[in-house]
Amino acid sequence: MLYKRGVANSLRIVFFGTPDFAVPSLSALLAGADPVVGAVCQPDKPAGRGRHVTAPAVKRVAAAAGVPVLQPEKLRSVEVLDALRRWAPDLIVVAAYGKILPTAVLDLPAHGCINVHASLLPKYRGAAPIQWAILRGEEVTGVTIMQMNERMDAGDILLQRETRIGGDETYGELQTQLADIGAHALMETIARLHAGTLRPQTQREEEVVLAPMIEKEDGRIDWTLSAAGIARRVRAFNPWPSAFTHLGGKLLKIHRAHVDNAVGQSAPGSVVHVDGGIAVATGEGRLILDELQLEGRRRLSAAEFLRGGSIALGTILHSYPPGKERG
Repeated sequence: MLYKRGVANSLRIVFFGTPDFAVPSLSALLAGADPVVGAVCQPDKPAGRGRHVTAPAVKRVAAAAGVPVLQPEKLRSVEVLDALRRWAPDLIVVAAYGKILPTAVLDLPAHGCINVHASLLPKYRGAAPIQWAILRGEEVTGVTIMQMNERMDAGDILLQRETRIGGDETYGELQTQLADIGAHALMETIARLHAGTLRPQTQREEEVVLAPMIEKEDGRIDWTLSAAGIARRVRAFNPWPSAFTHLGGKLLKIHRAHVDNAVGQSAPGSVVHVDGGIAVATGEGRLILDELQLEGRRRLSAAEFLRGGSIALGTILHSYPPGKERG
């Protein structure tokens, strides 16, 4: 890549991205001097309770700006590659696209492909870097602008920006913050590319930490874990897939919670306090439930939930519904 020479002319940019996280980066590019000549995102999919087919956030923003959009099922088809060649990109920018780019796409632009990744690489390579940073109890995270290669999240680091993780910050809240940081870091990277001042750094393989995809089942609460560990899961899985348990055979989602280190002898999962708040015994400490949602009902604060009489002192919250415990 021609980092040291700089780029005097404008760059024709093609943007790959799909969800809300990618929108600040696309919007920043659209407001910049380099033309965005095309956007690629995942196909429309059913979403919400009604399962109505919905366009991805990137498609909506790109279409509103008059940018042509591709939504291929597969990137390797001749038709898709021909369309990308017609756009003649000098640079491809990727932010949460959702699929691995094949070599034919990576090799297409003269200045390669760069990725807006929501972690401080080489920590948290993979599909769920924000969730895993919270799950592991990290106090600092950030965004890496990375030169892409054939290996997942393994390319040279072009720019990094850090931010602290708040003690009660959820995945959704942190994602919003990192999306904005990523947009600013992306534009700074492109400015440095124009100026010829980028200094790529090779990732240290011995420091790699993986961040595999989160599955819905990961939200299931194991009450034998520590209160601190469960609280991190509540934060990491808000808004999806939500940390959940079972109350009287019904699914109970825990949207907000915090730790109380009071010592007790109650069995993990036992409701040990219901006076003005809901405290549950865990393998270590107590978890205070701040916001809950019983199956088929709306989200409620603990105080509202108690007024409904849905839970009583001594109630046992189960990881699995009765009769369906893991074998």
